[in-house]
Amino acid sequence: MPESVWVAQSDPRVRPLLDDLAREYATRYRRALVDEHHKLREYPAEHFSPPEGGLLLLLHGGQAVAGGAFQRYDGETAELKRIWTHRAHRGRGLARRVVAELEAEAASRGYTRIHLTTGPNQPEARGLYLATGYTPHFDVDAVPRTRLSFSKALPAAVGAR
Repeated sequence: MPESVWVAQSDPRVRPLLDDLAREYATRYRRALVDEHHKLREYPAEHFSPPEGGLLLLLHGGQAVAGGAFQRYDGETAELKRIWTHRAHRGRGLARRVVAELEAEAASRGYTRIHLTTGPNQPEARGLYLATGYTPHFDVDAVPRTRLSFSKALPAAVGAR
């Protein structure tokens, strides 16, 4: 079973997550790979740092196999970002575990809601969020053409903030 570690965006173990996300986004949305790399790497690292955010990796044999992050969206809401599972480890429930651990950490920091968006060409992400109790803010029966927005209320955490 992969171990969970909270890391800084500068941790070298984060690089496979960022590289693979850049490839996925470039392929699915027909964008330049270099542009996707730049967007992911230049996003302010402090957004994913305590106390308002966090970046989680699941490691197997010291290598990142899944991960994700959250940042402050507003005073009560955290925003999930960069949910990722290495293609060789998909279908094992790792993304669900990442989402659950991000939600638990966000709740422990006093957040009461989660907000997230995903792209129209990411049906796996859409399915994950619907299956894990997120409320869609779009017509689930329509063919998606724009970013898909979701939200979820978090249970109160004991000893939050």
